[in-house]
Amino acid sequence: MSATSNPQAAADQARAAYRDMTAQLGQLGFDTAIPEGVRAVAEKSVAQTREVYDHSMEAFDASVAAFERSFDAAGKGAATFNRKIIDLARRNLNSSFDLATSLAGAKDLHDIVKLQAANWRKQVDALTAQAEEVRVLSLKVTADAAERIKSQMARGAAKVPGAEGKRDECRDHSEV
Repeated sequence: MSATSNPQAAADQARAAYRDMTAQLGQLGFDTAIPEGVRAVAEKSVAQTREVYDHSMEAFDASVAAFERSFDAAGKGAATFNRKIIDLARRNLNSSFDLATSLAGAKDLHDIVKLQAANWRKQVDALTAQAEEVRVLSLKVTADAAERIKSQMARGAAKVPGAEGKRDECRDHSEV
């Protein structure tokens, strides 16, 4: 039986070849120690990278918190808007009940037509005023939410190192 067909002999032969190769490399005298300067630079680079990463994560967390506050503000604006719509609906329902009460007390068809015409004029004026109220409130809610988002983003960008120059760079490119 040859040595190559015997698994134990093959393993012994491979170990011997490895030891021989390691011994030959050791005789070449390669200094595998990493110089102190290289290690110091590597450690400093890792520390600086970690610092930048930590700062970036703080800025990212601040941006997320800013978005959350902005969305909270937008949610409050939406709640205010919904309360206004409910108030307008309540006023319109009260007006309808007032008309129904008036119509119930009408003495003849002429009174009914007069009451209905007066109600229509009153409702057209009321709906015009209500549309203006909704328009003004929606503009205010939208402007408030946009301003909060804008200020939160500006604060978040101010915390990112070098963001000021990048923002100016982007502004310069957008004007082209």
